[in-house]
Formats: sequence, structure tokens, C-alpha cells
Amino acid sequence: MRVPHSSTMQRDFSVSMTPMIDVVFLLLIFFVCTASFQIPEAILPSPLELSGTTAATMPPELAEPELERVLIAIAQHGEKILLTVNGQNCPTLTRLSELLEALAGVESTLPILLDIAGETPLGTAIDVYDRCRLAGFAKIQFVAEVSR
Repeated sequence: MRVPHSSTMQRDFSVSMTPMIDVVFLLLIFFVCTASFQIPEAILPSPLELSGTTAATMPPELAEPELERVLIAIAQHGEKILLTVNGQNCPTLTRLSELLEALAGVESTLPILLDIAGETPLGTAIDVYDRCRLAGFAKIQFVAEVSR
């Protein structure tokens, strides 16, 4: 026997795409808003504990002449910040900026080495790093002591 086929028995199996598109856009907005476009903290100066695993396998570097790099040592004694540039004392951060701008005018491809003492606040280290970048230096590195 045949069952009559009527329009009331048909079901609509179409899926509305609007809610799914809304959810996708909400997820997209969420991930864009929570994305961090800042520099990772792993490259900021911190007391490194090198156990000698990589230092022992690396060949010793050849000593570079003093004119091929700029070493900036940063330390804090009480509330006073002590700055030295290639062994010469630098009294203030503004004087350091002037000196860095003069050096960048001569040769901005020189590598800058920042030797930051352990008791130096992170804000001071970042300030010196920013002053090096503003002066026009592109290659700025941090000095780490190798413990043996």
C-alpha cells in the first residue's frame, strides 16, 4: 500500500548559516583583541644561569679591537645610576644620549654591548636600550656572564 505524500510531512533540512558566521566573527574579534603585539620578555635582560652546556661547545671568539664595538656598563649604587662607555664615566642619561648620537653620526653599524649589573632596575636597562635605538644603532646586545 502506498502512503500518500503530502507537503505537511516534508521537513526543512536547510541549515541557517547566520549563527555560525556570527560565532566566527566573534572569535575573530576576540583573538585580534587579545593578541599581543609586544616584544617577548625573553629578550629583556635578566640574570641568566648558563650551566656551560652551550658555552663549552662554542669556540672562543676572537678579541675585537675596541674601536669596533661600544660597551656600555650600567650599575646602580644606592639611588645613583653609574654609566660607563668603553671604560669612560658618563655622568647622566642625557649625556649618554648625546654621546650615542655622536657615535651614530660617525658609524651607526657599530654593535652596542650592554653590560647590566644584577641590581640595576629593569626600567633603567630598557631606558638605555631605547636611547641606543633612538640614536640609530640597530645591533644592540646584552652581555651575559658564563658560570663554570
